Amino acid sequence: MSNSNTTAARAWEHRAGELGDRLPDGFTVGVATSAFQIEGGAREGGRGESTWDPFTAAAGRVRDGSNASVSADHFNRLDEDLTLLRELGIDHYRFSLAWARLQPDGRGALNRAGLAFYDRLVDGLLSAGISPMATLFHWDTPLRLRGGWLNRDTAMRFGDYANQVGEVFGDRIDSWLTLNDPATVTLNGYALGTDAPGEARLFGALPAAHHQLLGHGFAVQGLRAADVRGRIGIANVHSPVQAASGREADEVAAALFDVLHNRVYADAVLLGRYPEPPEPYQVPLRMLLETDPDDLRTINQPLDFYGLNYFQPSRIKAGAATPKAANGPPPSGPPEKVVAFPFHVTTFREFPVSNAGTAIAPEFLGVALAELRDRYAEHLPSVCITAGGASFPDVADKWGAVHDPARIDYLAEHLTAALAAVAPGGIADGVSLQGYTIWSLLDSFEWTAGYTQRYGLVHVDFQDGTRSRTPKSSYRWLQRALSAR
Repeated sequence: MSNSNTTAARAWEHRAGELGDRLPDGFTVGVATSAFQIEGGAREGGRGESTWDPFTAAAGRVRDGSNASVSADHFNRLDEDLTLLRELGIDHYRFSLAWARLQPDGRGALNRAGLAFYDRLVDGLLSAGISPMATLFHWDTPLRLRGGWLNRDTAMRFGDYANQVGEVFGDRIDSWLTLNDPATVTLNGYALGTDAPGEARLFGALPAAHHQLLGHGFAVQGLRAADVRGRIGIANVHSPVQAASGREADEVAAALFDVLHNRVYADAVLLGRYPEPPEPYQVPLRMLLETDPDDLRTINQPLDFYGLNYFQPSRIKAGAATPKAANGPPPSGPPEKVVAFPFHVTTFREFPVSNAGTAIAPEFLGVALAELRDRYAEHLPSVCITAGGASFPDVADKWGAVHDPARIDYLAEHLTAALAAVAPGGIADGVSLQGYTIWSLLDSFEWTAGYTQRYGLVHVDFQDGTRSRTPKSSYRWLQRALSAR
């Protein structure tokens, strides 16, 4: 190893020790994945199709033309991945249960082969001393549920599914998340058409948001009816919003984005009501003002914790985007719809960006936590950061090692920012922050980006037939930090 590499390694070890010293008792650190992105085994074990299977098969939908039929092959390499988790020394592992693997039709009895796979996973985690955190829905809607989340019946089916899964795993799973990022599913999948199922309805996507939230309420009821022992929450991506300028048009656009991206979900779940849209948009968003109160009572179930996914802040400018100004939108969906919203996201030139173009701004993590505290006060339960991470251009060197110092910096800065924010006198003082979950354990299929973006602590070689795993420098760094507690 060269002198420069030796110096860098010592610096990382020192920083790992510093972070380990800062982690308070009871604060858990984990890693996350999602079923569709890592499992593969698309035609194994009785798995049904999800909306993402035909979507990714269509030409032009995925940047590199790839699909997730094999992906990281977690379905067939589970034992190896359990070893990686155990040796990493994490406290909790957030994974998702593939709805279409457990219920190929989105209804009816659970599939035995799917149950057997998740039995092995959960039991393997418990035997390794790792707390299981299960997500019931991470974007992979069973294809046979016609209409997807535009159909109210899907919400009812989701509640039934949650109840059945709770009956099987309720004595072994410590934490449950009903939905992951319903805001992203609604905006990308149903408003813009850039994600599955590819609907481009703009404001007409609001029923998909409502039915996901209604499904959340039914799922919480279903889990509680199954008498699960674990805590129950929901995970949504929150992005602190700034107007691009002091112009009234930009400020109204920012308020609209905040409603659509953040407040529709958290207000309904935590307060039992939808937010009032900005004045110019009350007609196209009138559904928010006309919702059945019984639906809102179902959505507003008591929660044990709230899951915050944080990746970046958003700076919003009035007016439709042009393809050049859209900051690298996914290469899918009708272009005329992608640019049709009356606002667009513009760049934060003052922050560095990840390989995926997201702003690296750890200071805004505290802002996101403070906004939750200020908006929801006594209605906000304990918070767990359920996803945070970034893509970097990770390339194996000639010895097969993968050095990712930018990811080490990212994780150290975000974990430090989170702890500082909730410390006495911090920007989010008063928030009960339980833990931080790193996205992701493995490099995986990153939706419309395919295999062009790498978020993992473990490098996966998608070119060889074995999908070989190589722990990156960030994996070793986190290992040291956790052992230093």
